[in-house]
Amino acid sequence: MTTELKARPAGAALAHDAAQLREIAADILKYAGAQGASAAESEVSEGVGQTVTVRCGEVETIEYNRDKGIGVSVYFGKRRGHASTSDFSPQAVRATVDAAVSIARFTASDDYAGLADKELLARDIPDLDLFHPWDLPVEDAIEMAQACESAAFAVDKRIDNSEGATVSLQHSHFAYGNSNGFLGGYPSSRHWLSCAVIAGKGEAMQRDDWYTSARNAAELDRPETVGRTAGERAVRRLGAKKIATMQVPVLFEAPVAASLLGHFVSAVSGGSLYRKSSFLVDSMGQEIFAPLVTITEDPHIRGGLASGPFDEEGVATKKRSVVEAGVLKGYFLGSYSARKLGMQTTGNAGGCHNLLLADTGEDFAALLRKMGRGLLVTELMGQGINMVTGDYSRGAAGFWVENGEIAYAVQEITIAGNLKDIFRGIAASGTDVLRRGSKHCGSILIDRMTIAGE
Repeated sequence: MTTELKARPAGAALAHDAAQLREIAADILKYAGAQGASAAESEVSEGVGQTVTVRCGEVETIEYNRDKGIGVSVYFGKRRGHASTSDFSPQAVRATVDAAVSIARFTASDDYAGLADKELLARDIPDLDLFHPWDLPVEDAIEMAQACESAAFAVDKRIDNSEGATVSLQHSHFAYGNSNGFLGGYPSSRHWLSCAVIAGKGEAMQRDDWYTSARNAAELDRPETVGRTAGERAVRRLGAKKIATMQVPVLFEAPVAASLLGHFVSAVSGGSLYRKSSFLVDSMGQEIFAPLVTITEDPHIRGGLASGPFDEEGVATKKRSVVEAGVLKGYFLGSYSARKLGMQTTGNAGGCHNLLLADTGEDFAALLRKMGRGLLVTELMGQGINMVTGDYSRGAAGFWVENGEIAYAVQEITIAGNLKDIFRGIAASGTDVLRRGSKHCGSILIDRMTIAGE
């Protein structure tokens, strides 16, 4: 099958058009076959971008990036070789294929290696509205970053330093093809605006940030909103205290709550499962979350930051239920890991697509009231997670909550537990959903965790 790629839109600043990328990918497959490969696949990609950072009102950096690359995998039966290059010249492309062929000839056979099954490849490629080029002159980007940072400084006189405000626009496109007859690709964009400021003096200094990200620049929050939010978050952390060691409910604010979904995805992804390096090995069909938890994967959200009509192997993506009433219904598998597990790929070669945690109907204020007394976590530090056992221990900062209201800021604490208990202890998920990446969720309330403080 062959799917049409969109032509390069005006203003995208990409050096190649879709037809050229597709032609390179097709030529690679043809040449690999001529060298005796029984199967082959290739991805040809290109990206451009502009990033401007302003700090304390002055331009700190202006960066332009232009990237391109070709990845080639060839198969001789069950022996695989891979090579890559950033040179699009015909000579370099052929040399890259030759290198992959040479590697494959000396590689041990792997019974699970090979292309994705032909019947699973995408045939109809929907337009998911993923490409919105942003024609933003650097002068305008500077003004936008300055306005963002100025709004942060205007929040409070105690904000007198900054790590900067950044405006970034990124455009890219690719073509992927394999010898099972698939050839497809599409352009995409991702833009963001961020701000980080510092409030206070000396040992009493506190830092916080905020950002907005979208495919379409028109959907970004206003610079003044981003800056004001960053400033307010930094100021409210002033006067942070230490607290005693105890066990209490913990509310993960939406920006950090998504990390819990990330740990879940890692634990039920193919590599972790077939290597048996996960605390959720053989957990399909088991209740691993609280019964109120429902998680869906939806790759076809228009304009979604993790949307895609097919995965990195050309396998068609589709909406599916991953967790129903706390019960695990689906893993995250590519073709190789699926074969190792005796299963079928789930179209997740390259990662998950728009994971959605259903809310339980409470907004953020209602979650605070439901918790009553406990810890609100707004920042996590360190990576103290053992994915084999599920043991969880991370540095944290946030706020102490009394009678359902924020009482004061806290710092220099550690929160600990086991991810199995944390998942089963989810008591509510908020309506304050953030959609800034591949995991979409609101704040998450855990019924009890250990806080290590003074």
